Amino acid sequence: MALACASHACHFLLAGQARSFHAQPYHAKVGVVEFLNGVGKGVEAHAAKLEEAVGGDLQRLLEARTLRLKKLGIPCKHRKLILSFAHKYRLGLWKPKAEPRKVE
Repeated sequence: MALACASHACHFLLAGQARSFHAQPYHAKVGVVEFLNGVGKGVEAHAAKLEEAVGGDLQRLLEARTLRLKKLGIPCKHRKLILSFAHKYRLGLWKPKAEPRKVE
């Protein structure tokens, strides 16, 4: 049993990163507009308002809290999406794609 676990651990260490079967194009530089377009779901409608409020700095958008977004007049559903994707982006779990997501 210990030998089987050791071989699996060795396999995972040698395998490195997980494979991705879908090539996803990413922006070289991510700005506020690209970030919101990547989130999609109608959030990109607030791009001009947010870019003016944070001065075009994505880092300030990533550090924004829900009360600040509420004062800008962004609806609750969109605030939740922005904050959720900002958290994923900070952790390196998500990046916006080159083409915007399709809303169906």
